[in-house]
Amino acid sequence: MRTGQEADLKAKEVMQDDYSYDRVPTEKRNMGWFSITNITFGIATAIFYFQMGSVMALQFGAVNAIISAIYAIIVAGILGTIIAYLSAKSGMNVNLLSRGGFGYIGASLTSFIYASNFIMYCAFEGMILVAAIHAFFPIIPVWLLIIVFGSIVIPLNWFGIKQLDKLQKWSLPIFGVFLISTIIVAFNKTSIYDGSFWTYMPKGVQAGGTALLLCIGMQHGIMGLTALLASDYARFLKPKDIKIGSFMIGFVPQIFCFGVMGGLGIWFGVRLGESNPGVYIVSLLGLGGVLFTLLTQIRINITNIYSASLSLSNFFENMFKFKPGRRFWIVVAGVISMALMLGGILDHLDTAMTFQGVFLLTWAAILVTDALVVKKRLKIGPDYFEARQKNLYKWNPVGVVPLIVASVIGTIAALGYMGTFLQSTAAFFAAILASILTIIFAVLTKGKYYSKCKADDIPEKEYIAS
Repeated sequence: MRTGQEADLKAKEVMQDDYSYDRVPTEKRNMGWFSITNITFGIATAIFYFQMGSVMALQFGAVNAIISAIYAIIVAGILGTIIAYLSAKSGMNVNLLSRGGFGYIGASLTSFIYASNFIMYCAFEGMILVAAIHAFFPIIPVWLLIIVFGSIVIPLNWFGIKQLDKLQKWSLPIFGVFLISTIIVAFNKTSIYDGSFWTYMPKGVQAGGTALLLCIGMQHGIMGLTALLASDYARFLKPKDIKIGSFMIGFVPQIFCFGVMGGLGIWFGVRLGESNPGVYIVSLLGLGGVLFTLLTQIRINITNIYSASLSLSNFFENMFKFKPGRRFWIVVAGVISMALMLGGILDHLDTAMTFQGVFLLTWAAILVTDALVVKKRLKIGPDYFEARQKNLYKWNPVGVVPLIVASVIGTIAALGYMGTFLQSTAAFFAAILASILTIIFAVLTKGKYYSKCKADDIPEKEYIAS
C-alpha cells in the first residue's frame, strides 16, 4: 500500500517538474548551464537553418546571406541573453514573465499565438523529414510517414525537461559525426560554382541594397522565436550559473543557428546548386542522409512540442481554469501538428513566417524594454515579476497596446503596403515601435495595472535590480 502511495507521489512530482503555471521554486533550479545549453542546441541543429542559408545564397548571393546571418546573431543573441537572464532570476518562462506587463488575459493571448508558432514549426520541420524519407523510400505513402514521425515526438516528451536533457546529450555526438561526414563528402564533390562560395552572386543581384534587406527579412521570421525560446529552459538554471548561463543559453545557440548551420547552408547551396537540404543531404549520404535528417528533426521537434505544451497549458489555465496537465497538451500539440502536415502547411510557409517574425520580435522587445527600461531605469511598476492571477489585472495596456499596434502596423509593412524598405525590415521596425510605445504607456498609466497589491513573498534575489 505504501509503495503505491509513494509511486503516486513520485508521478505527481514528475508531472509538476515543468511548472507550467508558476515560477520554478529555488530548490528546483538545479540544472547547470552546460545541460541547459545542450538542450537548446536541439533547436540550433535543425536542418531548417541549412535551408534558410541555401535559399538566401542562391536567390540573393552568398555575401548578402552572410551579412544577414551576422545581423541575426547579434540581435537575437542580445535579446536571447537578456530574456534568459530574466527567466533564470525569476524562475519563469516568457508566458509567465508576460503576465504582469500584459495582464493575465493579455498574456494568455501571447501564449496562444506562441504555442501556435511552435506547432507550425513542428509541422514545417516534420515535413522536411517526411520529404527526405519519402525521396529515399517512395513506396511508403506520405500520409503514413506523417503519422509515424509526427507521433514519435509525443512519448519522447513525456517526462519533461530531464528527458529532453538526456535525449539531447546522447544524440549530440551522433549529430556531430553525421555533420562532419556530410561536410567531408560535399567537400570532395566537384562544386557546381567555380569560385569561392562567398563570392557567388546570381545575375542581376548586387551586394547590399534590396537583396540584403530581403535576406534580413527572412532572418526576422525566426529570430524572435529563438530569442524567446531560451526562457523555457533558463528558468531551471542554478542561481550560481546565472551570469555565464544567460550568455551560453541566450547567445551561443544563435551563433550555431545562424552562423554555423546557416553558414553551412550557404556553402552547401552554392557548392551543390540545391536549396533543399532534404534533397542534398540524402544525395550526399544516401541512407545515412535519411538517418541524419531523422536525428536532426527529432531533436528540434521534441523542443517544439515541449514549448508548445507549456504555452497551451498556460493559455487554458488562464482563460478557462482548465488544467489537465502538460502531457495532455503534448498530445494535442502533436495531433494538430500532424493535421497541419496532412493539410499542406508548407504551401503557406511565407505567410506564416511573416506574421510570426513580426509578432515574436515585437513581444521580445516589449519584455526587454519593460524589464530594463520601465522597471529598472524609470522605476515604474514593481521591480519583480508576478504570475499569480489573484495579484494581477486582466489587462495591462503597457504591454497589450504596443503589441497590438506594432504587430498590426508591422504586418501591414511586411505585406508590402509601406514600401520595399519597411517590407524587409518590418519585424525590426515593429519591435522598435513597440519599445517606444511600451515606455509611453508605462509613463501614462504610472504602472497602475501591473499588480493589484505588492507581493511580500518574492525572494530579494529575484528582484530585477538585485
